[in-house]
Amino acid sequence: MSDNTKTALIVDDEPPLRMLIRAVLEGDGWTVHEAASGEQALEMVTGLELNAALIDMRMDGMDGMALLKELNTIFPGLPVIMLTAYGNVNSAVVAMKQGAFDYLTKPADNEELKAVMNKALDYSRLIDENERLKSAAGVGGEMIGSTRGMRNVKELIEQAGPSEATILVLGESGTGKELVAEGLHRASLRADKPLIKVNCAALPADLLESELFGYVKGAFTGANTNKPGRFQLASGGTLFLDEIGEMDPVLQAKILRALQEKVVEPLGSVSPVETDVRIIAATNRDLKKEVEQGNFREDLYYRLSVLEIRIPPLRERIGDLPALAAHLLEKLGRKNNKKVRSVSPAFLDCLARYDWPGNVRELENVLERAIILSRSEILGPELLPPQVRNHVPATAAKPDTEPAQETEDKISSVPGPGPASLDDAERQALIAALEANQHHRERTADALGISRRTLQYKLKKYGLTRR
Repeated sequence: MSDNTKTALIVDDEPPLRMLIRAVLEGDGWTVHEAASGEQALEMVTGLELNAALIDMRMDGMDGMALLKELNTIFPGLPVIMLTAYGNVNSAVVAMKQGAFDYLTKPADNEELKAVMNKALDYSRLIDENERLKSAAGVGGEMIGSTRGMRNVKELIEQAGPSEATILVLGESGTGKELVAEGLHRASLRADKPLIKVNCAALPADLLESELFGYVKGAFTGANTNKPGRFQLASGGTLFLDEIGEMDPVLQAKILRALQEKVVEPLGSVSPVETDVRIIAATNRDLKKEVEQGNFREDLYYRLSVLEIRIPPLRERIGDLPALAAHLLEKLGRKNNKKVRSVSPAFLDCLARYDWPGNVRELENVLERAIILSRSEILGPELLPPQVRNHVPATAAKPDTEPAQETEDKISSVPGPGPASLDDAERQALIAALEANQHHRERTADALGISRRTLQYKLKKYGLTRR
Protein backbone atom coordinates (compact mmCIF):
# COMPACT_ATOMS: atom_id res chain seq x y z
CA MET A 1 0.00 0.00 0.00
CA SER A 2 1.40 3.37 -1.03
CA ASP A 3 2.48 5.71 1.74
CA ASN A 4 0.27 8.37 0.12
CA THR A 5 -2.85 6.20 0.20
CA LYS A 6 -5.50 7.11 2.77
CA THR A 7 -8.60 4.98 2.24
CA ALA A 8 -11.50 4.76 4.71
CA LEU A 9 -14.80 2.91 4.92
CA ILE A 10 -17.81 4.56 6.61
CA VAL A 11 -20.72 2.34 7.63
CA ASP A 12 -23.75 4.13 9.09
CA ASP A 13 -27.49 4.01 8.38
CA GLU A 14 -27.85 7.80 8.70
CA PRO A 15 -27.08 9.52 5.33
CA PRO A 16 -26.55 13.01 6.82
CA LEU A 17 -23.92 11.72 9.23
CA ARG A 18 -22.13 9.81 6.47
CA MET A 19 -22.17 12.95 4.32
CA LEU A 20 -20.69 15.04 7.14
CA ILE A 21 -17.92 12.53 7.94
CA ARG A 22 -17.12 12.10 4.27
CA ALA A 23 -16.72 15.87 3.78
CA VAL A 24 -14.37 16.13 6.74
CA LEU A 25 -12.23 13.18 5.67
CA GLU A 26 -12.05 14.12 2.01
CA GLY A 27 -10.97 17.58 3.07
CA ASP A 28 -8.13 15.87 4.94
CA GLY A 29 -7.03 13.89 1.87
CA TRP A 30 -8.89 10.62 2.43
CA THR A 31 -10.55 8.46 -0.22
CA VAL A 32 -13.89 7.45 1.28
CA HIS A 33 -16.21 4.49 0.60
CA GLU A 34 -19.71 4.50 2.11
CA ALA A 35 -22.15 1.77 3.11
CA ALA A 36 -25.61 2.14 4.69
CA SER A 37 -25.55 -1.26 6.41
CA GLY A 38 -23.23 -4.01 7.54
CA GLU A 39 -24.47 -6.29 4.79
CA GLN A 40 -23.77 -3.66 2.12
CA ALA A 41 -20.32 -3.05 3.57
CA LEU A 42 -19.36 -6.72 3.30
CA GLU A 43 -20.52 -6.80 -0.31
CA MET A 44 -18.38 -3.84 -1.31
CA VAL A 45 -15.12 -4.45 0.59
CA THR A 46 -13.93 -7.26 -1.69
CA GLY A 47 -10.88 -5.97 -3.48
CA LEU A 48 -10.59 -2.80 -1.40
CA GLU A 49 -7.37 -1.89 0.38
CA LEU A 50 -8.40 0.00 3.51
CA ASN A 51 -6.42 2.01 6.03
CA ALA A 52 -9.31 2.44 8.49
CA ALA A 53 -13.04 1.92 8.96
CA LEU A 54 -15.69 3.83 10.93
CA ILE A 55 -18.79 1.82 11.75
CA ASP A 56 -21.91 2.63 13.71
CA MET A 57 -22.61 0.50 16.77
CA ARG A 58 -26.38 0.31 16.19
CA MET A 59 -27.79 -0.45 12.75
CA ASP A 60 -30.72 -2.44 11.45
CA GLY A 61 -29.78 -5.97 10.43
CA MET A 62 -26.10 -6.61 11.09
CA ASP A 63 -25.02 -4.39 13.98
CA GLY A 64 -21.61 -2.84 14.52
CA MET A 65 -20.29 -5.64 16.73
CA ALA A 66 -21.10 -8.31 14.13
CA LEU A 67 -19.55 -6.22 11.37
CA LEU A 68 -16.45 -5.62 13.50
CA LYS A 69 -15.98 -9.37 13.82
CA GLU A 70 -16.30 -9.85 10.05
CA LEU A 71 -13.90 -7.04 9.22
CA ASN A 72 -11.32 -8.40 11.66
CA THR A 73 -11.48 -11.69 9.76
CA ILE A 74 -11.27 -10.14 6.29
CA PHE A 75 -8.71 -7.45 7.16
CA PRO A 76 -6.53 -8.66 10.05
CA GLY A 77 -5.01 -5.64 11.76
CA LEU A 78 -7.37 -3.10 10.16
CA PRO A 79 -8.06 -0.26 12.65
CA VAL A 80 -11.83 -0.04 13.15
CA ILE A 81 -13.30 3.00 14.94
CA MET A 82 -16.75 2.56 16.49
CA LEU A 83 -19.34 5.36 16.28
CA THR A 84 -21.69 5.45 19.23
CA ALA A 85 -24.23 7.70 20.90
CA TYR A 86 -23.03 9.43 24.06
CA GLY A 87 -25.06 7.17 26.34
CA ASN A 88 -23.59 3.97 24.88
CA VAL A 89 -19.92 4.51 25.63
CA ASN A 90 -19.79 1.31 27.66
CA SER A 91 -20.74 -0.65 24.56
CA ALA A 92 -17.91 1.00 22.64
CA VAL A 93 -15.46 0.02 25.37
CA VAL A 94 -16.68 -3.57 25.07
CA ALA A 95 -16.12 -3.32 21.31
CA MET A 96 -12.53 -2.23 21.89
CA LYS A 97 -11.97 -5.33 23.98
CA GLN A 98 -13.25 -7.30 20.97
CA GLY A 99 -10.70 -5.74 18.65
CA ALA A 100 -11.92 -2.21 17.86
CA PHE A 101 -9.14 0.38 17.51
CA ASP A 102 -10.97 3.34 19.11
CA TYR A 103 -14.40 4.92 19.41
CA LEU A 104 -16.04 8.30 18.80
CA THR A 105 -19.28 9.63 20.24
CA LYS A 106 -21.80 11.14 17.82
CA PRO A 107 -21.77 13.80 16.61
CA ALA A 108 -17.98 13.63 16.38
CA ASP A 109 -15.93 16.79 16.65
CA ASN A 110 -14.20 17.43 13.34
CA GLU A 111 -10.72 17.84 14.81
CA GLU A 112 -11.15 14.81 17.04
CA LEU A 113 -12.28 12.80 14.00
CA LYS A 114 -9.19 13.83 12.04
CA ALA A 115 -6.90 13.04 14.97
CA VAL A 116 -8.33 9.55 15.51
CA MET A 117 -8.25 8.77 11.79
CA ASN A 118 -4.64 9.89 11.44
CA LYS A 119 -3.71 7.75 14.43
CA ALA A 120 -5.43 4.82 12.72
CA LEU A 121 -3.54 5.62 9.51
CA ASP A 122 -0.21 5.52 11.32
CA TYR A 123 -1.14 2.18 12.84
CA SER A 124 -2.22 0.77 9.47
CA ARG A 125 1.02 1.82 7.83
CA LEU A 126 3.01 0.33 10.69
CA ILE A 127 1.25 -3.01 10.16
CA ASP A 128 1.98 -2.87 6.41
CA GLU A 129 5.62 -2.00 7.03
CA ASN A 130 6.03 -4.88 9.47
CA GLU A 131 4.58 -7.28 6.91
CA ARG A 132 6.89 -5.88 4.25
CA LEU A 133 9.96 -6.28 6.44
CA LYS A 134 8.97 -9.80 7.44
CA SER A 135 8.54 -10.69 3.80
CA ALA A 136 11.89 -9.14 2.88
CA ALA A 137 13.74 -10.96 5.61
CA GLY A 138 11.98 -14.28 5.14
CA VAL A 139 10.79 -14.14 8.74
CA GLY A 140 8.69 -17.09 9.81
CA GLY A 141 10.18 -19.42 7.23
CA GLU A 142 8.39 -17.91 4.27
CA MET A 143 9.64 -19.43 0.99
CA ILE A 144 10.28 -16.97 -1.82
CA GLY A 145 9.61 -18.14 -5.34
CA SER A 146 6.99 -18.29 -8.07
CA THR A 147 8.54 -20.65 -10.60
CA ARG A 148 6.81 -23.93 -11.37
CA GLY A 149 8.96 -25.99 -8.99
CA MET A 150 8.44 -23.67 -6.04
CA ARG A 151 4.70 -23.43 -6.68
CA ASN A 152 4.58 -27.23 -6.49
CA VAL A 153 6.46 -27.19 -3.17
CA LYS A 154 4.08 -24.61 -1.69
CA GLU A 155 1.02 -26.51 -2.90
CA LEU A 156 2.30 -29.71 -1.29
CA ILE A 157 2.95 -27.88 1.99
CA GLU A 158 -0.59 -26.50 1.93
CA GLN A 159 -2.11 -29.90 1.13
CA ALA A 160 0.01 -32.07 3.42
CA GLY A 161 0.43 -29.66 6.32
CA PRO A 162 -2.88 -30.39 8.08
CA SER A 163 -2.38 -34.15 7.83
CA GLU A 164 -0.56 -36.37 10.32
CA ALA A 165 1.48 -38.04 7.58
CA THR A 166 5.23 -38.45 7.88
CA ILE A 167 6.95 -36.31 5.25
CA LEU A 168 10.33 -36.81 3.59
CA VAL A 169 11.87 -33.55 2.29
CA LEU A 170 14.46 -34.04 -0.43
CA GLY A 171 16.90 -31.50 -1.80
CA GLU A 172 20.51 -30.50 -2.14
CA SER A 173 22.30 -28.72 0.69
CA GLY A 174 21.28 -25.08 0.94
CA THR A 175 17.93 -25.38 -0.83
CA GLY A 176 15.84 -24.66 2.27
CA LYS A 177 14.66 -28.02 3.60
CA GLU A 178 14.33 -26.58 7.09
CA LEU A 179 12.01 -23.87 5.74
CA VAL A 180 9.76 -26.57 4.28
CA ALA A 181 9.63 -28.30 7.67
CA GLU A 182 8.69 -25.00 9.32
CA GLY A 183 5.99 -24.43 6.72
CA LEU A 184 4.53 -27.91 7.25
CA HIS A 185 4.49 -27.38 11.00
CA ARG A 186 2.77 -23.99 10.70
CA ALA A 187 0.15 -25.51 8.40
CA SER A 188 -0.51 -28.43 10.75
CA LEU A 189 -2.97 -28.87 13.59
CA ARG A 190 0.10 -29.04 15.85
CA ALA A 191 1.19 -25.48 15.06
CA ASP A 192 0.68 -24.33 18.67
CA LYS A 193 3.00 -27.09 19.93
CA PRO A 194 6.80 -27.29 19.66
CA LEU A 195 8.78 -27.82 16.47
CA ILE A 196 11.96 -29.56 17.63
CA LYS A 197 14.87 -29.82 15.17
CA VAL A 198 17.71 -32.34 15.22
CA ASN A 199 20.65 -32.41 12.80
CA CYS A 200 21.46 -36.09 12.54
CA ALA A 201 24.81 -35.40 10.87
CA ALA A 202 26.08 -33.11 13.62
CA LEU A 203 26.47 -35.72 16.39
CA PRO A 204 28.08 -39.16 16.68
CA ALA A 205 25.66 -42.07 16.99
CA ASP A 206 25.83 -42.49 20.80
CA LEU A 207 25.29 -38.80 21.50
CA LEU A 208 22.52 -38.59 18.91
CA GLU A 209 20.71 -41.50 20.57
CA SER A 210 20.75 -39.79 23.97
CA GLU A 211 19.60 -36.52 22.34
CA LEU A 212 16.68 -38.22 20.63
CA PHE A 213 15.50 -40.58 23.37
CA GLY A 214 16.90 -39.03 26.55
CA TYR A 215 18.34 -40.91 29.48
CA VAL A 216 17.71 -41.66 33.14
CA LYS A 217 19.94 -40.91 36.09
CA GLY A 218 22.86 -43.37 36.29
CA ALA A 219 22.54 -44.55 32.70
CA PHE A 220 26.22 -43.76 32.13
CA THR A 221 29.03 -41.87 33.80
CA GLY A 222 28.02 -38.26 34.14
CA ALA A 223 24.27 -38.92 33.92
CA ASN A 224 23.47 -37.27 37.23
CA THR A 225 19.82 -36.47 36.45
CA ASN A 226 17.06 -37.64 34.17
CA LYS A 227 17.10 -35.88 30.79
CA PRO A 228 14.13 -35.96 28.39
CA GLY A 229 14.94 -36.60 24.74
CA ARG A 230 13.84 -34.65 21.69
CA PHE A 231 10.91 -37.04 21.17
CA GLN A 232 9.56 -36.10 24.60
CA LEU A 233 10.28 -32.40 24.14
CA ALA A 234 8.33 -32.45 20.88
CA SER A 235 5.31 -34.12 22.49
CA GLY A 236 2.14 -32.98 20.73
CA GLY A 237 4.20 -31.19 18.09
CA THR A 238 6.63 -31.95 15.28
CA LEU A 239 10.09 -33.51 15.28
CA PHE A 240 12.29 -32.53 12.33
CA LEU A 241 15.09 -35.02 11.63
CA ASP A 242 17.46 -33.20 9.30
CA GLU A 243 20.05 -35.14 7.27
CA ILE A 244 18.52 -38.47 8.31
CA GLY A 245 20.50 -40.17 5.54
CA GLU A 246 23.59 -39.81 7.76
CA MET A 247 22.04 -41.81 10.64
CA ASP A 248 23.71 -44.97 11.92
CA PRO A 249 21.81 -48.19 10.92
CA VAL A 250 21.44 -49.30 14.56
CA LEU A 251 19.78 -45.99 15.41
CA GLN A 252 17.60 -46.29 12.31
CA ALA A 253 16.02 -49.39 13.83
CA LYS A 254 15.15 -47.50 17.01
CA ILE A 255 13.63 -44.65 15.01
CA LEU A 256 11.53 -47.20 13.12
CA ARG A 257 10.20 -48.62 16.39
CA ALA A 258 9.37 -45.15 17.64
CA LEU A 259 7.38 -44.51 14.46
CA GLN A 260 5.58 -47.85 14.50
CA GLU A 261 4.80 -48.22 18.20
CA LYS A 262 4.86 -44.54 19.23
CA VAL A 263 7.14 -45.26 22.20
CA VAL A 264 10.78 -44.54 23.00
CA GLU A 265 13.10 -45.99 25.62
CA PRO A 266 15.42 -43.50 27.35
CA LEU A 267 18.94 -44.81 27.84
CA GLY A 268 19.16 -46.80 31.05
CA SER A 269 15.39 -47.16 31.42
CA VAL A 270 13.35 -50.36 31.35
CA SER A 271 10.05 -48.55 30.91
CA PRO A 272 9.07 -47.27 27.45
CA VAL A 273 7.71 -43.74 27.22
CA GLU A 274 4.75 -42.98 24.95
CA THR A 275 5.28 -40.32 22.32
CA ASP A 276 2.92 -38.20 20.25
CA VAL A 277 4.99 -36.54 17.55
CA ARG A 278 4.76 -36.00 13.84
CA ILE A 279 8.00 -36.80 12.02
CA ILE A 280 9.36 -34.70 9.18
CA ALA A 281 12.67 -35.98 7.83
CA ALA A 282 15.06 -34.42 5.34
CA THR A 283 18.12 -35.53 3.41
CA ASN A 284 20.34 -34.44 0.55
CA ARG A 285 21.03 -38.08 -0.32
CA ASP A 286 19.19 -40.37 -2.75
CA LEU A 287 17.66 -42.68 -0.15
CA LYS A 288 16.54 -45.19 -2.77
CA LYS A 289 20.15 -45.71 -3.78
CA GLU A 290 21.17 -45.82 -0.13
CA VAL A 291 18.61 -48.60 0.40
CA GLU A 292 19.93 -50.53 -2.62
CA GLN A 293 23.48 -50.20 -1.30
CA GLY A 294 22.46 -51.39 2.17
CA ASN A 295 23.19 -48.07 3.89
CA PHE A 296 19.60 -47.27 4.82
CA ARG A 297 16.81 -49.51 6.08
CA GLU A 298 14.17 -50.16 3.45
CA ASP A 299 11.35 -50.43 5.99
CA LEU A 300 12.31 -47.08 7.54
CA TYR A 301 12.50 -45.46 4.11
CA TYR A 302 8.94 -46.48 3.27
CA ARG A 303 7.76 -45.43 6.72
CA LEU A 304 9.28 -41.97 6.23
CA SER A 305 8.30 -41.38 2.63
CA VAL A 306 4.52 -41.39 2.91
CA LEU A 307 4.84 -38.16 0.95
CA GLU A 308 8.02 -36.80 -0.61
CA ILE A 309 8.58 -33.09 -1.22
CA ARG A 310 11.49 -32.30 -3.50
CA ILE A 311 12.92 -28.78 -3.40
CA PRO A 312 14.43 -27.80 -6.76
CA PRO A 313 18.02 -26.52 -6.67
CA LEU A 314 18.53 -22.85 -7.43
CA ARG A 315 19.96 -23.59 -10.89
CA GLU A 316 16.55 -25.06 -11.83
CA ARG A 317 14.63 -21.99 -10.68
CA ILE A 318 16.74 -19.05 -11.83
CA GLY A 319 13.42 -17.31 -12.50
CA ASP A 320 13.18 -16.79 -8.73
CA LEU A 321 16.60 -15.16 -8.52
CA PRO A 322 15.54 -11.47 -8.86
CA ALA A 323 13.06 -11.75 -6.00
CA LEU A 324 15.47 -13.78 -3.88
CA ALA A 325 18.30 -11.33 -4.47
CA ALA A 326 16.13 -8.30 -3.71
CA HIS A 327 14.91 -9.79 -0.43
CA LEU A 328 18.33 -10.99 0.65
CA LEU A 329 20.07 -7.72 -0.18
CA GLU A 330 17.56 -5.76 1.86
CA LYS A 331 17.91 -8.12 4.81
CA LEU A 332 21.70 -8.33 4.64
CA GLY A 333 22.00 -4.57 4.20
CA ARG A 334 20.18 -4.05 7.49
CA LYS A 335 22.25 -6.74 9.16
CA ASN A 336 25.53 -5.09 8.10
CA ASN A 337 24.34 -1.49 8.55
CA LYS A 338 24.85 -0.70 4.87
CA LYS A 339 22.37 0.66 2.35
CA VAL A 340 22.16 -0.97 -1.08
CA ARG A 341 20.30 1.25 -3.53
CA SER A 342 20.85 -0.65 -6.77
CA VAL A 343 22.89 -3.28 -8.58
CA SER A 344 24.41 -3.12 -12.04
CA PRO A 345 23.00 -5.17 -14.94
CA ALA A 346 26.37 -6.95 -15.13
CA PHE A 347 26.03 -7.96 -11.46
CA LEU A 348 22.58 -9.46 -12.10
CA ASP A 349 23.83 -11.12 -15.27
CA CYS A 350 26.63 -12.86 -13.36
CA LEU A 351 24.13 -14.13 -10.78
CA ALA A 352 21.84 -15.50 -13.49
CA ARG A 353 24.64 -17.31 -15.34
CA TYR A 354 26.15 -19.06 -12.33
CA ASP A 355 25.13 -22.65 -11.45
CA TRP A 356 24.88 -22.15 -7.65
CA PRO A 357 26.10 -25.54 -6.37
CA GLY A 358 25.53 -24.26 -2.83
CA ASN A 359 22.04 -23.05 -3.72
CA VAL A 360 20.29 -20.29 -1.73
CA ARG A 361 22.77 -20.57 1.13
CA GLU A 362 25.63 -19.84 -1.27
CA LEU A 363 23.66 -16.96 -2.84
CA GLU A 364 23.21 -15.40 0.59
CA ASN A 365 26.92 -15.71 1.35
CA VAL A 366 27.89 -14.18 -2.01
CA LEU A 367 25.51 -11.25 -1.56
CA GLU A 368 26.69 -10.59 2.00
CA ARG A 369 30.29 -10.58 0.79
CA ALA A 370 29.39 -8.03 -1.90
CA ILE A 371 27.65 -5.78 0.62
CA ILE A 372 30.57 -5.89 3.06
CA LEU A 373 33.14 -5.06 0.35
CA SER A 374 31.05 -2.38 -1.35
CA ARG A 375 32.12 1.27 -0.99
CA SER A 376 28.98 2.61 -2.65
CA GLU A 377 25.23 1.96 -2.74
CA ILE A 378 25.55 0.33 -6.18
CA LEU A 379 26.85 -3.23 -6.41
CA GLY A 380 29.00 -4.11 -9.41
CA PRO A 381 30.36 -7.47 -10.65
CA GLU A 382 33.83 -6.71 -9.28
CA LEU A 383 32.37 -7.43 -5.82
CA LEU A 384 31.52 -11.02 -6.74
CA PRO A 385 33.94 -13.87 -6.06
CA PRO A 386 35.86 -15.07 -9.15
CA GLN A 387 33.94 -18.34 -9.48
CA VAL A 388 30.70 -16.37 -9.86
CA ARG A 389 32.05 -13.42 -11.84
CA ASN A 390 33.96 -15.53 -14.38
CA HIS A 391 31.63 -18.50 -14.67
CA VAL A 392 30.85 -19.69 -18.19
CA PRO A 393 27.52 -21.58 -18.37
CA ALA A 394 27.50 -25.09 -19.78
CA THR A 395 26.02 -25.31 -23.26
CA ALA A 396 24.00 -28.39 -22.42
CA ALA A 397 20.37 -27.76 -21.54
CA LYS A 398 19.48 -28.12 -17.88
CA PRO A 399 16.25 -29.52 -16.40
CA ASP A 400 13.39 -27.05 -16.25
CA THR A 401 15.29 -24.31 -18.10
CA GLU A 402 12.24 -22.17 -18.85
CA PRO A 403 12.45 -20.07 -15.65
CA ALA A 404 16.20 -19.55 -16.15
CA GLN A 405 15.79 -18.38 -19.74
CA GLU A 406 12.89 -16.16 -18.75
CA THR A 407 15.00 -14.41 -16.13
CA GLU A 408 18.03 -14.02 -18.39
CA ASP A 409 15.81 -12.32 -20.97
CA LYS A 410 14.44 -9.95 -18.34
CA ILE A 411 17.84 -9.18 -16.86
CA SER A 412 19.28 -8.52 -20.32
CA SER A 413 16.39 -6.20 -21.11
CA VAL A 414 17.20 -3.74 -18.30
CA PRO A 415 17.44 -0.45 -20.23
CA GLY A 416 20.57 1.65 -20.54
CA PRO A 417 24.12 1.19 -19.32
CA GLY A 418 23.39 2.49 -15.82
CA PRO A 419 22.64 0.48 -12.69
CA ALA A 420 19.54 -1.71 -12.43
CA SER A 421 17.73 -0.97 -9.19
CA LEU A 422 16.50 -3.65 -6.83
CA ASP A 423 13.06 -2.23 -7.46
CA ASP A 424 13.46 -3.14 -11.14
CA ALA A 425 14.33 -6.70 -10.21
CA GLU A 426 11.41 -6.96 -7.79
CA ARG A 427 9.03 -5.44 -10.34
CA GLN A 428 10.06 -8.04 -12.92
CA ALA A 429 9.57 -10.80 -10.35
CA LEU A 430 6.07 -9.48 -9.58
CA ILE A 431 5.16 -9.42 -13.28
CA ALA A 432 6.41 -12.99 -13.72
CA ALA A 433 4.44 -14.17 -10.69
CA LEU A 434 1.26 -12.41 -11.86
CA GLU A 435 1.52 -13.97 -15.31
CA ALA A 436 2.24 -17.40 -13.87
CA ASN A 437 -0.93 -17.16 -11.77
CA GLN A 438 -3.16 -15.61 -14.46
CA HIS A 439 -3.16 -12.30 -12.54
CA HIS A 440 -5.10 -13.89 -9.66
CA ARG A 441 -3.84 -11.82 -6.74
CA GLU A 442 -4.51 -14.27 -3.93
CA ARG A 443 -2.66 -17.07 -5.73
CA THR A 444 0.14 -14.66 -6.65
CA ALA A 445 0.55 -13.59 -3.02
CA ASP A 446 0.66 -17.24 -1.92
CA ALA A 447 3.23 -18.06 -4.61
CA LEU A 448 5.47 -15.21 -3.49
CA GLY A 449 5.06 -16.07 0.19
CA ILE A 450 3.65 -12.65 1.11
CA SER A 451 0.29 -11.38 2.37
CA ARG A 452 -2.34 -9.99 0.02
CA ARG A 453 -1.98 -6.55 1.60
CA THR A 454 1.77 -6.62 0.98
CA LEU A 455 1.16 -7.69 -2.63
CA GLN A 456 -1.29 -4.82 -3.12
CA TYR A 457 1.27 -2.43 -1.66
CA LYS A 458 3.91 -3.62 -4.11
CA LEU A 459 1.54 -3.55 -7.11
CA LYS A 460 0.67 0.07 -6.38
CA LYS A 461 4.33 0.90 -5.75
CA TYR A 462 5.34 -0.37 -9.19
CA GLY A 463 2.24 0.85 -11.06
CA LEU A 464 0.97 -2.67 -11.80
CA THR A 465 -2.56 -2.34 -10.44
CA ARG A 466 -4.09 -1.86 -13.88
CA ARG A 467 -2.14 -4.57 -15.71
